[in-house]
Amino acid sequence: MKKIRRILFIGWSILLLFPTSTEAEGWGFQKSRNGEIPDVGRYGPMIEKHNGFFVDTSGDPVVYLTFDSGYEQGHTGKVLDVLKDKNVPATFFVTGHYIESAPELLKRMVNEGHLIGNHSWHHPDFTKVSKEKMKDELDRVEKAVRSLTGQQTMSYVRPPRGTFNDRTLAWANEFGYTHAFWSIAFKDWETDRQKGWEYAYRSVVDQIHPGAVILLHSVSEDNAEALEHLIDELRKRGYHFGNLNQLMVKKLLPYSIWSL
Repeated sequence: MKKIRRILFIGWSILLLFPTSTEAEGWGFQKSRNGEIPDVGRYGPMIEKHNGFFVDTSGDPVVYLTFDSGYEQGHTGKVLDVLKDKNVPATFFVTGHYIESAPELLKRMVNEGHLIGNHSWHHPDFTKVSKEKMKDELDRVEKAVRSLTGQQTMSYVRPPRGTFNDRTLAWANEFGYTHAFWSIAFKDWETDRQKGWEYAYRSVVDQIHPGAVILLHSVSEDNAEALEHLIDELRKRGYHFGNLNQLMVKKLLPYSIWSL
C-alpha cells in the first residue's frame, strides 16, 4: 500500500510540474473587420486575471507595433530604417537564436529607442515544460539582452506559438513578466510564400481598430516593404503610435490621471 501511495504521489508531482498538452490554449480570435476590438471570448478574463493584455481598451486612436524575431532573414535593417525615418516606436520579441546570430541589430533596436521583449531562448511550448524550465528560458534571454544592449529591465513576454494556459500566465506574472498578446495578425511568417507588400498592408489595414496591438514577423519581406505605407496610411486615418510601456501606464492608472 505504501508503495502504491508513493507511486501515486510521484505521478501527481510529475503532472503538476509538467502540464499536459490537453491544457494548452492557443491565442486566437475572429479578425476585426469593422473597426471594433476583436472578441477573444473567455481568453479576455483569463489573461486579465494575470495582468496580461492584447489591446489598449482606452478608445484612443493609438496602435502599437510589435515584431516577433526568432531568426534573422535580412529584413530587420529595413524595418529599423523605416521606424527611424518615421519616428515610430516598436517592441521586438526575440529568442536566444536571434540574440546570438544578430547582436548588432539587437543593439541598434535599443539604441534607437525600441523595447526588447522576451520570446524565450529555445522557443518551447510553455505548457509542456516545468516552471523551472520556463524561468530558465526567460532568464537566459533577459540576461543576454542586458549584457549585450544595456537594457536593464525586460517586462513583456510573448509565448512561443501563442500557446499558454492559466498556469503559465501565473508563472510569468510571478517572474515579473506581463503577457503581451495581440489583436491584429495574419500569416506572414512563411518566407517562401510571401505575397507582396500590398497583401501585408491590406491584412493590417482591413483589421485596424483603436488600441490595436499589431503582431508582425520580422522575417517577412512583405512586412518590411509595406511598413512605410502602413505607417503613412494609419497616420492619415488619425492614428498615432505608442509603445507598450505607455499601454501599461494607461492600464494601471486611472484615465483621469494619464489623460491630463
